[in-house]
Amino acid sequence: MAKFAFDTTWALDAPVEAVFDALADPLHWPDWWPGLVEARQLEAGNEQGIGRIQHFVWKSRLGYYLRFDIRITQVCEPSLIEGEASGDVTGFGRWQLHGEKAGTRVRYLWQVRTVPTRLGLLSCMARPLVVWNHHAMMRDGQAGLARYLASLAPSRCKSGRLASRERW
Repeated sequence: MAKFAFDTTWALDAPVEAVFDALADPLHWPDWWPGLVEARQLEAGNEQGIGRIQHFVWKSRLGYYLRFDIRITQVCEPSLIEGEASGDVTGFGRWQLHGEKAGTRVRYLWQVRTVPTRLGLLSCMARPLVVWNHHAMMRDGQAGLARYLASLAPSRCKSGRLASRERW
């Protein structure tokens, strides 16, 4: 088993509420996040999203697939989404959002370990490539989210929030 602790920061030119709405809607992430080939809901959770379980399949730039579920454990709108991962990796992920004058600063913490599979063996032997792949996919996510948010700008409500959509 290999352990990874990633800490990624994104700067986005959009209001914190819009960024939160997009991140709280992971079933639509494949629309804007390259490499995410499947996102589906397994369990609904409560009205805040606590307990929601989502299944993700990612295709890495290195050609391997990463499959895991995320169970949402904490939500504080519009500043925090946290969940526990299980599957090819186990651990947790945390989105922290901070509104700033120029937009939103997003910090993503992803602390996981691989489970004993071929992926676990690969991650031990080729750790620098796995780390490179993670950072490249996160850059793709930031760019995709920025484009997605820019495309929604004209449809924002007067309050600056996105038009209502089912998230949880």
